[in-house]
Amino acid sequence: MAAARLDVAILGGGMAGNLLARQLSRALPGHRVAVFEQKTGYGYTVGESTVEIASHYMIRRLGLSTYLYDRQYPKNGLRYFFDSPTHDTPLEEMSEIGSNGLPAFPAFQIDRSRFESDLLEMNRAAGVEIHTGARVEGIDLGAGAGGRHRFRVERDGSSAAFETRWLVDATGRRRTLARAQDIAVAEDAHATTSVWGWFENVSDIDAAGPDAFRDRVRHAPRRLSTTHFLYRGYWIWFIPLQAGTTSIGVVADKGCLKLRCRSNDEFLAFLRKHRAVASLLENAKPIETRSFPHLPYGTRRFLSPDRWALTGEAAAFPDPFYSPGADFIALANDFITDLVRRDLGGEPQQRLDRRLAIYDSFIRFRFEATMRLYRNQYPHLGSFELGKLKWDFDIACYYNLWLSAYINDQHLDARQLKRQLRQRPFVLAALSNFADLFRRVDDHLTARDAYHRCNAGLYSRGNEYLGFADEVAEPRSDEQVFERTLEIFNGVRDRALDLLEDRREPKCRDPLPLAAFVGETPLYDEPGGSRS
Repeated sequence: MAAARLDVAILGGGMAGNLLARQLSRALPGHRVAVFEQKTGYGYTVGESTVEIASHYMIRRLGLSTYLYDRQYPKNGLRYFFDSPTHDTPLEEMSEIGSNGLPAFPAFQIDRSRFESDLLEMNRAAGVEIHTGARVEGIDLGAGAGGRHRFRVERDGSSAAFETRWLVDATGRRRTLARAQDIAVAEDAHATTSVWGWFENVSDIDAAGPDAFRDRVRHAPRRLSTTHFLYRGYWIWFIPLQAGTTSIGVVADKGCLKLRCRSNDEFLAFLRKHRAVASLLENAKPIETRSFPHLPYGTRRFLSPDRWALTGEAAAFPDPFYSPGADFIALANDFITDLVRRDLGGEPQQRLDRRLAIYDSFIRFRFEATMRLYRNQYPHLGSFELGKLKWDFDIACYYNLWLSAYINDQHLDARQLKRQLRQRPFVLAALSNFADLFRRVDDHLTARDAYHRCNAGLYSRGNEYLGFADEVAEPRSDEQVFERTLEIFNGVRDRALDLLEDRREPKCRDPLPLAAFVGETPLYDEPGGSRS
């Protein structure tokens, strides 16, 4: 039987695979792209919240802005609520971090069932070959410049052979190619687990509490936020979906909380142990409950010079706290599309391989940088003071270092990526040093029984370190990025030292140079001496 010849075969028709298929059909019209999906229909899927990079990708690269506003919910940023150690603070009395207006950069809450089904039909209409109910077997990877990948597809009792120049694994946690090529990496240092489900009749948080509770956010729609209820070692999410359901889940550090919820009733009972959460679930009806015993994992390679690639959860997954999953889809899909375009356009193999190596190194760097935001940090989540420190550091760095570069296409500029890769050891060192600083503050507050002391009655918009947001969408020099980085680093460090010194009023300190943040001296050591 002769094999059907493809330019790109995408294994998996979930969000990652369908987004890539749409991108390729728009960027490379006339080329033969096919999606092979084992399922015949789409149901509830976790991973509904997007952030700014992913949303920019879907709007700009894929032309989905009208669709997203028409068929999905816009997202009103992240929102944190903090509780007492006995989980009994009323919702309206909790300390809160979250906006009091709509965000400057759009993001969306995605009903994955609707989204993936709609994308599949868009792709079919655009000329992408769609194979559902298709089980891919017998993958034989080609090698070198002329090698083609071959595989067999079983469907409805019949078998068909295919060969393709590019093969992309978007099979999610099945991780077809990562397992076959022995490049899957365990992530045991960040031991998190999750239970989640979908609910009907969840109460509207925008109708909760007295007028003062709604007035403090100027009646901005809290419900459209990805809402986090934060506790030491775990957090609970609420994500609204346009279909009338609400996605609710808990993610926990296994060393802090043992999650043993496997049924709807067990999960609902766990959630109702938290007074504020319970107040939103008075009339709620669970639809379905699922779980993962272990969340994060990595890969030793995203992109191969033999023209195969991994995207989405087929490659790696860090942590859901800042919803980075779709950001990594955007980055990987941009890289794959650019490489396929160059290859099919006849770019010399040696030049293509050099670019591929840069792209692969960069996305692995991004993944490691993201993991350093999470490892050993879950114990800090339940304190308003610590949560505010991490919010200011993590989100400001995201805007300054990653979002700005993505919006301005610097991730597709090989020279820019080389410069960023040269900074890799310094970026990772700074992230580790701040993680160590946050642990030191946690130890200090805990020793003084002060961990929860600010968890009631306070409100922050969370934008104190985002005064440069208007600059993010414009081209910026390395000097401007460097200047903002130092402002963020020094500001967050100063506030952490104030907490360590039990200061009620902030202390003015001379700003430190960048070298101080990437060195081996702890950030809680003052210049010229160290703290006891």
